[in-house]
Amino acid sequence: MAIFHLLLSWTAQAMMFLFFLIFIAFVGYCFYLKHIHMKYDHIPGPPRDNFFLGHSSSLLGAMKNDGLIHDKFLEWTEKYGPVYRINILHYVSLCISCPEATKEILMSPKYPKDKFVYKKLFNLFGQRFLGNGLVTAQDHKQWYKQRRIMDPAFSSLYLRGLMGTFNETAEKLMEKLTDIADSKREANMLHLVNCVTLDVITKVAFGVDLDLLKNSSPFPRAIETCLKGMMYYVRDLFFELKPKNKPFINEVKEACHLLRTTGARWINERKIAIKNGNDVPKDILTQIIKTADKEESMTKEDEEFMLDNFVTFFIAGQETTANQISFCIMELGRHPDILEKVKKEVDDVIGMKQDISYDNLGELTYLSQVLKETLRLYPTAPGTSREVSEDMVIDGIHVPGGFSGVFSSFVSGRLEKFFKDPLKFDPDRFHPDAAKPYYCYYPFALGPRSCLGQNFAQMEAKVVMAKLLQRFDFTLAPGENFDILDTGTLRPKSGVVCTIRHRNYKK
Repeated sequence: MAIFHLLLSWTAQAMMFLFFLIFIAFVGYCFYLKHIHMKYDHIPGPPRDNFFLGHSSSLLGAMKNDGLIHDKFLEWTEKYGPVYRINILHYVSLCISCPEATKEILMSPKYPKDKFVYKKLFNLFGQRFLGNGLVTAQDHKQWYKQRRIMDPAFSSLYLRGLMGTFNETAEKLMEKLTDIADSKREANMLHLVNCVTLDVITKVAFGVDLDLLKNSSPFPRAIETCLKGMMYYVRDLFFELKPKNKPFINEVKEACHLLRTTGARWINERKIAIKNGNDVPKDILTQIIKTADKEESMTKEDEEFMLDNFVTFFIAGQETTANQISFCIMELGRHPDILEKVKKEVDDVIGMKQDISYDNLGELTYLSQVLKETLRLYPTAPGTSREVSEDMVIDGIHVPGGFSGVFSSFVSGRLEKFFKDPLKFDPDRFHPDAAKPYYCYYPFALGPRSCLGQNFAQMEAKVVMAKLLQRFDFTLAPGENFDILDTGTLRPKSGVVCTIRHRNYKK
């Protein structure tokens, strides 16, 4: 009995000591929190408790509503100015729309990507996702090594050779639209161009022909599931703790696993084929493997990086381009005058020929303006963030180091001080003779960490749009809404449902 009481006494003392340590840690954290807040109190911003209020006017509420978070950032930028703070516990984020600071931070390699956001993309619910690929790598040397391996596969010379694939895959979309036009059905353009862009990236990057407009595949569903899971994982801190979410979490893990195991198989098959001297496609995967082999011997870590970038290309290579094309179709449907102007240019440059050449793309200047204006209003990757460890002066405000700088291309593209009548769709903003936007237009980010595949994406978008405009007239379905859905990238919520008709050429 005495031993039992002794054990009970020791347990009670241990519990009291544990609670004492927790109390001390809590008090210490509170003092640290106060120190952090006082450090940045001179910078304007929403109330500190705004993140935790949970309703639609708070940041947390906005994060849980599709697309609303970017409108919230825009609202706060207009209210608080070109630099304002958001406090999330001891993390301080500064939302920056000052062009000079944007230039200084994004154009320099010394500011790494923000670990609060990008480390969350390493895995999804414990399953490795983007890992340390080109998008997420924080260490500059690690990123630079990967970029050096990838660069040859995206050179202008190599991209010229992809025109055949762009034309061939876009032709399959034209055949599908012909069937739709003949049967007088409505077309969900987002779904159709998603199939096309995924076909393109798998063909030109990995030598695999999915032909998704005719065949079924688990990949579109897996990509959509991963993107949806990514939003919940990054934005809802308690999502994983709710038992009702377990089935969806398992679905996300399976989707990540499918993409990575498929990538591992395709990479391994290609490496064996190259080693055996077999004929292999001259695609991006072959370019990457051969370039990597010229480096020092490949390590297991390098192979994981290659797999990380496989998943990155697989998702980013189709999702962002498909969304841009869909938004472009949506805006042209809303602006018949612009639609007629860009159709005339396509007719003048391409005429009736089926294959579009690389040189033709350079002649489609007004279509380029239309695509750029689409990205101004609807940047498919709406922002980026960087860690800033040193003191800075931003728009006349001294800012102590230790903050995360958030740069929203969605916000800067919709500010009156940068673009007159910013909500108006006006491709003439990007006329060759117009003044160039000064570090307020960056849909592909800026500097050394800008999107590697931006030229690839714009070439593909031009080919698809030029063929569509050459062959068909389209009008938006009655009641079509223009809301934006945020799934990590921005996409049209409605899917852009259109009525498709063959063009009636006047002789």
